[in-house]
Amino acid sequence: MGEQNSGGGRKAAEAAKRAPGGAAAGGRKVAAGAEAGGAKKATPAKKATSAKSPATKKAVGAKVAAKKAATTKAATKKAGATSVTTKKAIKKKPVAVPEKATADVKGASGVKTVSAKPPAAESRTALVRRARRINRELAEVFPYAHPELDFDNPFQLVVATVLSAQTTDLRVNQTTPALFAKYPTPEDLAAANPEEVEEILRPTGFFRAKTKSVMGLSKALVENYGGEVPGRLEELVKLPGVGRKTAFVVLGNAFGRPGITVDTHFQRLVRRWQWTEQTDPDKIEAEIGALFPKSDWTDLSHHVIWHGRRICHARKPACGACPIAPLCPAYGEGETDPEKAKKLLKYEKGGFPGQRLNPPQSYLDAGGKPAPPLGAG
Repeated sequence: MGEQNSGGGRKAAEAAKRAPGGAAAGGRKVAAGAEAGGAKKATPAKKATSAKSPATKKAVGAKVAAKKAATTKAATKKAGATSVTTKKAIKKKPVAVPEKATADVKGASGVKTVSAKPPAAESRTALVRRARRINRELAEVFPYAHPELDFDNPFQLVVATVLSAQTTDLRVNQTTPALFAKYPTPEDLAAANPEEVEEILRPTGFFRAKTKSVMGLSKALVENYGGEVPGRLEELVKLPGVGRKTAFVVLGNAFGRPGITVDTHFQRLVRRWQWTEQTDPDKIEAEIGALFPKSDWTDLSHHVIWHGRRICHARKPACGACPIAPLCPAYGEGETDPEKAKKLLKYEKGGFPGQRLNPPQSYLDAGGKPAPPLGAG
């Protein structure tokens, strides 16, 4: 038993002796195992980190994209609001002179100021009222308006009117005294020497054609009307050189029968005032005649023509001195400064002589001056 105990003790001692080494080795193995296990466990963690990175980037990208989208949306909304505000501002922007607008003028330097036109939807009633009011205003300005050709009878008036084509009434008035002094009747003029008549009429221009016309109409009066000027439109327009304009001058001023004289001044002003858009004299006559009572036609013609000669000129209207400026849709085409506009006024309005050598007394009473005879200055 003792021997067995001794063997057991040695075994125990040897086991004890090996135990530290074994423990160390085991510890190393355990440590190694633990390290290996740690390494193995670390790999999934690393993979997890690697797997999380794209998701994080994606999330960050989505966040950035959302932020940009929000910024863009805000900017767009702001821009839209600004645009709307700008449009509203433009739409509601007050105009300093609302009744005027600017328009480029072809063939002219710079820009001219042109008054806005009457509403396109101006009713017929509104047009009639505006036109008649203008005529009433002009009647107050020119109560002495009359035909600006000197004449003593219908024959002298029809001859003078034919001669007034392509020249001024003043030049005709300076020429007819010598003509009527030598040929006082249609019979005298019809039998005249054409060359002598041409020499008298030379100052009026186109004297050969005018000589042919006045001698021809004189002959027609003698042959067809007993030397008397007819008082009917249908008969007057059959005379050589006599058209509707000349006929209405004669009818209205020699016979007291209403008529509209559509001369260059009349045509220009009624279009400028937008009474009509027609350019043909006959159509202008018809449209304007429909705006006024027939009894007003002759005086209307005088008012419009006088205004065109004295104030509402073709190239430089005296807008600043115009008595109907508030009613004129073309206000601003001419000089609007009152002082400068006054310098553009002609005849009695500007303190100058008129066109007649023998004007009516009413004209002289209004401050008008007789025109000088031919060669007087």
